[in-house]
Amino acid sequence: MNCKQFQEHVLDLAGADPGPGELQDHLRSCSACAAQVASLRQTMSLLEQWTAPADTSPYFMTRLRARLDEEQARPASWLNWFRKPALAISIMVLMVASISIFQGSWRVGESSGVRAAVSGPGTAIGDLQYLDKNHDLLADFELLDDLPAQN
Repeated sequence: MNCKQFQEHVLDLAGADPGPGELQDHLRSCSACAAQVASLRQTMSLLEQWTAPADTSPYFMTRLRARLDEEQARPASWLNWFRKPALAISIMVLMVASISIFQGSWRVGESSGVRAAVSGPGTAIGDLQYLDKNHDLLADFELLDDLPAQN
């Protein structure tokens, strides 16, 4: 018998039932399982010795049951759907899909097959594009005009 099979019968051994001989043999041969059974027996003996405090209210259980009934009768919150994993995951997937579709709609010019006019240098559109790209560089050239001429 291995430890995994022994774990199924640990509670039987912790009680008064000695169990079959096979369990007793494993208990003698395996120190880890013997320590677990000893610890469980010690815990059970402590629980048997425990008594409820004398100052507890006699109506404690009545109030507890009434509160539990009240909680069960309360209408469900609108966020209870979020506690259900399948529903939460499906809504998350739906949100991701809708965001990706929405983001894709901003690139209509790229994906619809409509292309911008490509113009080479020397045309009005090409020159304006060149000026837009190189605005900072060309703005620095105006500083050269302010320098005095040297012969």
